[in-house]
Amino acid sequence: MSPRIVLVGPSGAGKTTVGALLARRLGLVFRDSDLDVEATTGMPIIDIFVEHGEGRFRELERAAVAAALAEHDGVLAVGGGAVLDAETRQRLGGHHVVFLDVGITDAARRIGFNRDRPLLLGNPRKQWVTLMQARRPFYEEVAEATVRTDGVEPAEVVDRIVEALETS
Repeated sequence: MSPRIVLVGPSGAGKTTVGALLARRLGLVFRDSDLDVEATTGMPIIDIFVEHGEGRFRELERAAVAAALAEHDGVLAVGGGAVLDAETRQRLGGHHVVFLDVGITDAARRIGFNRDRPLLLGNPRKQWVTLMQARRPFYEEVAEATVRTDGVEPAEVVDRIVEALETS
């Protein structure tokens, strides 16, 4: 068993929204590794960061992504930082991975840089840009296709994903 499509990208790219629509369009089940972590721990991600630290969250995230890649046969969205882990990047190899790329303007509008994003505390715009610069090479490394989501409605992003995977 293996996911049909895996979505990667930063906060605000639309992984959850687009993933759910894509799954519905393809008659598949949608799964989000961040929600898996929350279900396993019974805690919101922000609380995991505060109480146990980023290192513990990354361990939980690595396990959640590994389980989803082994058990899920639908559309999978993985957390924005999951690609930082070399083991996770290796596991993503051989899967149909799509990088949902977004710029700071649309990301800010979509997520509002709220308090539930632990790595964006302080100066959220600067933090987002810094995180994106560090993560972009990893998103590009694991992706078989890149789809921009700036200024595009989720349904059109789904169309672009389907088209990109048909031509790859």
